[in-house]
Amino acid sequence: MKLPSPVRRKHSRIEIIPLIDIMFFLLASFMMVSLQLDQTQNIKVALPPSTQAAHDFKPDMINVAVDRVGGVWLEKNKITLAELGASLSNRFKLNPDAPVFISGDRDTLHGAMVDVLDTVRRAGVQKVAFMVEGGEMQTNNAP
Repeated sequence: MKLPSPVRRKHSRIEIIPLIDIMFFLLASFMMVSLQLDQTQNIKVALPPSTQAAHDFKPDMINVAVDRVGGVWLEKNKITLAELGASLSNRFKLNPDAPVFISGDRDTLHGAMVDVLDTVRRAGVQKVAFMVEGGEMQTNNAP
């Protein structure tokens, strides 16, 4: 025999509209945070232009910059070429797939960039790229 309970049972309802609002808020928040993660840790240099530049970001990338006078910077810290080689060797042992991005000021001498590239290659890094500024390439039409 089934006895009725003296306490009246309420049927619960799940309101879906507030859940949708919360999900859209979380989605927008994560999108805004992910856009902020795109900032690279590097000094400001005037990059040379390139017509084939593509935006690329990897969280484990290593940024090396060469300033106008040939000074080497590793993620906003000025270092020597020997310190760069040692630091890259240590990082390469931890993560052999870490890419290295080299950015040089537009007025940097070619020899300074080659020295940095040689140091990076001696450290064992194979994934090396040069950062350039996207945009139209200027052409000089000389007669």
